[in-house]
Amino acid sequence: MDSGAASPEKQGKDTLVGISSNRLGVCGWILWSLSMLLMIITFPISIWMCLKIIKEYERAVVFRLGRIQANKAKGPGLILVLPCIDVFVKVDLRTITCNIPPQEILTRDSVTTQVDGVVYYRIHSAVSAVANVNDVHQATFLLAQTTLRNVLGTQTLSQILAGREEIAHSIQTLLDDATELWGIRVARVEIKDVRIPQQLQRSMAAEAEATREARARVVAAEGEMNASKSLKSASMVLAESPIALQLRYLQTLTTVATEKNSTIVFPLPMNILEGIGGICYDNHKKVPQKA
Repeated sequence: MDSGAASPEKQGKDTLVGISSNRLGVCGWILWSLSMLLMIITFPISIWMCLKIIKEYERAVVFRLGRIQANKAKGPGLILVLPCIDVFVKVDLRTITCNIPPQEILTRDSVTTQVDGVVYYRIHSAVSAVANVNDVHQATFLLAQTTLRNVLGTQTLSQILAGREEIAHSIQTLLDDATELWGIRVARVEIKDVRIPQQLQRSMAAEAEATREARARVVAAEGEMNASKSLKSASMVLAESPIALQLRYLQTLTTVATEKNSTIVFPLPMNILEGIGGICYDNHKKVPQKA
């Protein structure tokens, strides 16, 4: 087996990104020689036009006679671009922010909403970004809009409001898989805002208020039930010991007296009042009438 032959995987990759491993050929070498001769003749003026500076966060894809040179991007640092036969394209490798404008979406439960988001991505293969798509940033922007509408269209409104992180992760996975051939790596997707109609907002607010009121009534009823059980237990204890009832009565009077009240209602048992009333009636009968 010839060691110089390219593997099928590498040939498929080269065909995908538009790279050909063929040599320049006779005409290509002639043009290359003429370009070098022109650069030597016009030296040192030509050196300022042929040397290019590529920054640390950039890469340069050089096309020599229409073919990508060395099958990879160059940089960072100084690169040599030959006159007349070389053309280069700079690619920024920094993370790019893509704001998705509000998209009008019909959810699975037939509710119309407007959702916007943001996508963070970067180029990890400069050659693929230049050779496989005309405008990689515009293509990623349009694909992000379409993916957002498609994913949210399969969810209900409650799922969108409660599961933003899961939906964002699903969108990120779909975008990352779709843009892999373009040399794009999606770092993060976030859903910024979900806008619903005003009428639906009022309905949801009324429903939430009714739910809170029902929950408050249930809690109050449970509190009354627990309080009644406690009072029942206390009454059973007090019924077994009358002295405890009197002590509790005196403790209540002490508590009322410490609140600086001007009037204190002092209740008395009915049997005491009946006894006092009987004594007064007997004394009245014993007093002789005057003539």
